[in-house]
Formats: sequence, structure tokens, C-alpha cells
Amino acid sequence: MAGHSKWANIKHKKGRADAQRGKTFTKLGREIALAVKDGGSDPAVNGKLRDVIAKAKSNNMPNDNITRSIKKAAGEMGNVIYEEITYEGYAAGGVAVICEVVTDNRNRTASDVRHIFDKNGGVLGQTGSVTFMFDHKGVLIVERDASIEEDELMMQALEAGAEDMLVFDDSFEIHTAPNDFSAVRETLENNGLIFVSAERSKLPQTTVEVEDEETMTKIIKLLDMLDDNDDIMEVYHNAELPDEEEDEE
Repeated sequence: MAGHSKWANIKHKKGRADAQRGKTFTKLGREIALAVKDGGSDPAVNGKLRDVIAKAKSNNMPNDNITRSIKKAAGEMGNVIYEEITYEGYAAGGVAVICEVVTDNRNRTASDVRHIFDKNGGVLGQTGSVTFMFDHKGVLIVERDASIEEDELMMQALEAGAEDMLVFDDSFEIHTAPNDFSAVRETLENNGLIFVSAERSKLPQTTVEVEDEETMTKIIKLLDMLDDNDDIMEVYHNAELPDEEEDEE
């Protein structure tokens, strides 16, 4: 993980997502519906919903869309039963991949995920086969600009309960323990910070450098196909993507 900005990786996904914003909002709407089912429609008393709303805002989901998703969630969830499932496996080149899924049809999604791995030189593994290579963290990302003092932001983050802050050319990346994420995010938001990304994440303990161009092509295609699947909410991996390296130079 050291030396590699998660924001660079997110920008790779955001660039694609800008061309398919409707699909992104659909996935976020499903996450909102699950949060409402778990804890009700009032963000004031539903911490999970507050976190999903923050994630939706960082993905430029309009407030009207968020409000509509919350209001209709109860009715939708009464008719549709969603399952949360995690799939793990390896892409070409020994790259570890984790897929977090929300689906109303386990068999369909399992078949789709297996097909994507098989088609691109990967292989699905058993539960726990790669999760040990990742750390579960809250990740808050702030874009760098002249108005933000590094030392001041570090002090604010640590005082709010963050574990660490990484500094990159284009961003500050604040890490928290998963259970502290909401409190740290809300404290820093109240201090006036605006996040370009705010979510719980799985961060690779080490990354895999892939020098072979054909292998890298397979990896990127696999990751993009997983991102395109409506049932897959998040995809985590430990590959060093070309876009990441270019953004950090």
C-alpha cells in the first residue's frame, strides 16, 4: 500500500463511471435501500445510512436522487430480498481480487462472476482465500489545494480519532479503524472538510507489480467487467495499475 494513492485508483473508476453515471446511481440506490432496511429511513439515528449518503455525495449523486431513494426504499425492500455476498479470487498475474455483491439472485450473480474471472484468465477462490491480504479501514480522501495545511489537517484527523494520514501529490488520505469511520468523518465534515471519497474500504497490505502488457490487459478487463456488473457494489484488488503510477509521478 505504501506509496500508492487510493484516490488515483478511484479516479480510474470515476473516469469510467462518468460515462455511466446512471449505473453508479443505481448501485448507490441499492446500498441506500439496504441501509434503510437495516436501520430505518432517518439518517439521524441510522449511522449506516449516513455513511452511504456520504458515499453517494462523494460520487456526485444529487440530493434529490438520494432523498427519493430513501423514500421509496421501504416499499422496494418489501418486494425484493437482497443478499450481501463476498466473492474472492485471483486475476491473471496472481493479483488478488475481492468483490462485494448485493443481489436478489445468488445463482445468477455467482454465474456472472465466475464467467468474468474465467473469461479473463482469473480463478474464483474459496471464502477467505485472499481477504487476509487486505486491511479493513475507513478511508477519507481530501484533494490537495493551497488552502489546506498538511500539518493542520493531520492534527485535526488525529484529534478526531483517525489512525493515520498519508500524503500524496494530489491528495490526503485519512485512515480510520472501521468502527471509528463515522465519527471521524462527521467530526471532520463539521470542521468544514469536503471529501472526494468517504467510505469503508479494503486496502491491500502489499501490491503486485505486473510488467507483462498482455497480463495487465487481462487484469484491467476483468476489473472493468466486474465494475460494470449491476450486482457488484465494490471491487478491491492489489494490482499496481498503470493509471495509478501515472497519477503519482
